[in-house]
Amino acid sequence: MLRRSNGKGWNGRSRVFILLIVATVYLVGIFVWGITMNPVKYGVNYSEKLVSPCIKHLFGTDFMGRDMFYRSIKGLSNSIRIGLIASVISSIVALILGIVAAIWGGWIDKVINWCVDLCMGLPHLVLLILISFMMGKGVRGITVAVALTHWPSLTRIVRAEVMQVRNSQYVQAAYKMGKTKVQVAVTHILPHVLPAYLIGLVLLFPHAIMHESAVTFLGFGLPAEMPAIGVILAESMNYIVTGKWWLAFFPGILLLMAVLLFDGIGESLKKLWNPGSGNE
Repeated sequence: MLRRSNGKGWNGRSRVFILLIVATVYLVGIFVWGITMNPVKYGVNYSEKLVSPCIKHLFGTDFMGRDMFYRSIKGLSNSIRIGLIASVISSIVALILGIVAAIWGGWIDKVINWCVDLCMGLPHLVLLILISFMMGKGVRGITVAVALTHWPSLTRIVRAEVMQVRNSQYVQAAYKMGKTKVQVAVTHILPHVLPAYLIGLVLLFPHAIMHESAVTFLGFGLPAEMPAIGVILAESMNYIVTGKWWLAFFPGILLLMAVLLFDGIGESLKKLWNPGSGNE
């Protein structure tokens, strides 16, 4: 069971608070900036092809003269949007399946556990590519692929949390008072699993961003004409050997910062609510 930390209290809470502020500013800033950005800023300009980083072009320009700073911001904004949508959908699926499996039990529990084992037993990246390809790639394909492949581990966590309280006195008392399983799940089980669910959602988000970029990098995600970190990194592979290091370095750093920030928040929240998790 997740429990509130009673040791290292302020240090843990202050670290999470600082990380949340930094991550929120980073997330909202890039997301809003990317959505409202004028396409002219990252448009084609052949007169300034492959310019190295300078005052005018902080991240340099690519082989079509596109400003890498603005294009990287736009690309990461697209990745954040897709990652957020996919991780929310995936976490909701995990929440529902985890509660249903633990409360209803029986053959329903066996079927859900079989699906979890099946998904976790398959190579993750291969499954992502197959689903994205089957869905026609693009925004829809990669969003569905990420959403359908990131729920198993969180489902297990939610199920384990529910298993700990389903036989508790207050839950059994609710059944004796005539409440249905759905009512018990909403009023008594859901508040208990909410901390684990929220931490799982935070941890899903950076993985969703990273996997979207990986699948796009391999050519099975977002289209080449759409600004995306995976597309930018894939294009940069043709020019790194010629010394154009900035084409991959700066977009990679932006992606790494986003992943590490939210992964750090998730791990800090996990340790704050369950101090023993850091030693497992």
